[in-house]
Amino acid sequence: MDTPPSPFEAGPTGTSPVLVGALAPLSRPGWAEAGRHLLAGLELAVEEANDAGGIGGRPLGLVVRDTAADPHRAAAAVDELARLGVAALAGEYHSVVARAAATRADALGLPFLCSSAVLDALTEQPTDRVARLAPAQSHGWRTYADFLLAAGHSRIAVAAEPSVYWTSGTRVLRDRLAPRGGTLVHLDAHALDPAALCDRLAESGATAVLLLVGHPEPAVPIVKAVRRDRRLAEILIGAPAGQPEFADWSASLGDDGTGIPFLRYMPERFSPLGVRVEAALRARLAGTPSFVAFEGYDTIAVLAEALRSHGTDRARTAASWPQLAVEGTRGRIRFSRTPGIGVWQWTWAPVQVVDRDPGDPGRFRTLHVGRGSADAPRSRPGGGGGPI
Repeated sequence: MDTPPSPFEAGPTGTSPVLVGALAPLSRPGWAEAGRHLLAGLELAVEEANDAGGIGGRPLGLVVRDTAADPHRAAAAVDELARLGVAALAGEYHSVVARAAATRADALGLPFLCSSAVLDALTEQPTDRVARLAPAQSHGWRTYADFLLAAGHSRIAVAAEPSVYWTSGTRVLRDRLAPRGGTLVHLDAHALDPAALCDRLAESGATAVLLLVGHPEPAVPIVKAVRRDRRLAEILIGAPAGQPEFADWSASLGDDGTGIPFLRYMPERFSPLGVRVEAALRARLAGTPSFVAFEGYDTIAVLAEALRSHGTDRARTAASWPQLAVEGTRGRIRFSRTPGIGVWQWTWAPVQVVDRDPGDPGRFRTLHVGRGSADAPRSRPGGGGGPI
């Protein structure tokens, strides 16, 4: 199901709008809660851009399409949005879906600012038309590997499903851990049920197990099984892809979902802009906004500046990435070329490893801060830090 068109798409009577296409997973099997947060950030920033005069006096309109985590559906949506005359494309959460959208947008000459997807190979070939706000997987997951080593974990199991994204993440972890004496034990979460996985985990000698799997299935049953297995009482459960970020994780797992470190792309402290936007997003979502909501807001903030300063011609917008410097909710956003990354990249958004506090599941504890959000990585033994 697609989101209803914005009022501007439906037929304005005044000045014609500048349209931006937005992609988000808003229905299953996509992670719909992530899509809802992403859309909330996009919509808030559009409203604020219009309150500030729009794009050269023209209103900014958002045309939303639900990808439902389907790469083919996303590519078809890009074709449709291009025909509708959008000036640029924004959004998407799932990496494999974003890659399909980016490839199609590049072929059509449509500038695409990807909000949340982290897969390094966002396009098969280098392109000037695509830019990204989220840290590349190789950057964020190296930070997670550093956290594991600093916390004393050198033999680590990965419970993984078959996927380009999970395979890529496993490779990043292995490459980071191996030179420092760390090893990975692979457990096939697709072939093993939770009980069999626990048996293999108990035999592995690992002190941590990472969930490289989908949510809620099979992540929730695996967590419940590990928590209830006395043999695994001392093992750390980790989720680098960020499954515990969202409220439905706590709703599904309760106390079992706490103390599970994950990656979060947030600063240690917000600027005044971040404080203001956090309050507005909290009201809009009727709850704590995730980092994905801030990625959505920052996406429109960047695109609005590009359209104001360089015009609405697609080629000119795509050429503007390296010239932009925009104050976002999580820092000043500039794009550059990064080795091994074929798109324009914000190098880097802030990266943290956090978990939900067992004493207060609504509170996040900062355990480790990565390069790009601080001068150097640092760990906080025991899960110190304050609420974010």
